[in-house]
Amino acid sequence: MIWKIAAASEYLAITGWGITDIRLAKKSWVFPGQRYTRLDMSPVNYTFEVQGMSAEKLPFVLPAVFTIGPRVDDMDSLLLYATLMSNHDKRSKHVEELVQGVIEGETRVLAASMTMEQIFKGTKEFKKEVFEKVQLELNQFGLLIYNANVKQLVDVPGHEYFSYLGQKTQMEAANQAKIDVAEAKKKGEIGAKERQGLTSQNAAKIDAETKIITTQRLGDAQKEEINVKTSVELYRNQKEAELVKSKAELATKNAGWSQASQLAEVEAAKAVAIREAELQTEVEKKKALNQTEKLRAELLSKAAVEYETKVCDTNVILFYLLFCAFVVLVYEL
Repeated sequence: MIWKIAAASEYLAITGWGITDIRLAKKSWVFPGQRYTRLDMSPVNYTFEVQGMSAEKLPFVLPAVFTIGPRVDDMDSLLLYATLMSNHDKRSKHVEELVQGVIEGETRVLAASMTMEQIFKGTKEFKKEVFEKVQLELNQFGLLIYNANVKQLVDVPGHEYFSYLGQKTQMEAANQAKIDVAEAKKKGEIGAKERQGLTSQNAAKIDAETKIITTQRLGDAQKEEINVKTSVELYRNQKEAELVKSKAELATKNAGWSQASQLAEVEAAKAVAIREAELQTEVEKKKALNQTEKLRAELLSKAAVEYETKVCDTNVILFYLLFCAFVVLVYEL
């Protein structure tokens, strides 16, 4: 029994006693009757020059560098890789031929359905489709394309299609540049003539418009002068009318104020006379009241004297009667 530990980029593939198929682990005991293999998970670069042929039977070479390794993010893919590839080193001729065969097969099938023009102009799409189809085939081995660098298409020796196509493109670009220069020169000359013509036309137009505007402004100035004079005259007349109206209003107000003053004086005199009469009446009333009180006092005094006199007389008579009665009574006794 041995304790085994895998490196950071490795897995232990253990088979044998007590294991149905394959067990993958980072560390484990290896018991008697079991065997283990170290699986390196590091991706490997494979450089190929894939030869293909277009639909027109034109051969070409596709230089490519693929970075391929086990799919470590999927345990089923790891088990598949351990089952099919564990007995072969990733850098062995067997694995390289396997990968190259898949890439060349898919590239040839795809290229055979496209023309050379389509392959050349759609290089990016062509490379993408090759990548996707190769990945589908590598999935059955538990392998993953981590990176694919497909270089520019090149000619097969004896066939100069891409070279001629490049020369054609360069010549077309040069001719187009000459055409563009001539077109630009023509446009420049035409533009200069048009600019001169437009300048002359605009100058004549501006002169005519200037004369029209000058005449209009002169007429506007005269109209404005007449309007100003009319406005001044109207303003003067209006102010004179306002002055006359103001004087008339002032005279009316003065007359009203004089009349009001006279009425106020008359009313004041009447008020004084009325007040004097009221005061005189009050004086007379007070005199009459004083006389009444004096007369009342005199009458009361006289009545009191008469009353006292009568009381005295009555008392004398009563005393006399009592005396007489007393005398009679004494006499009878």
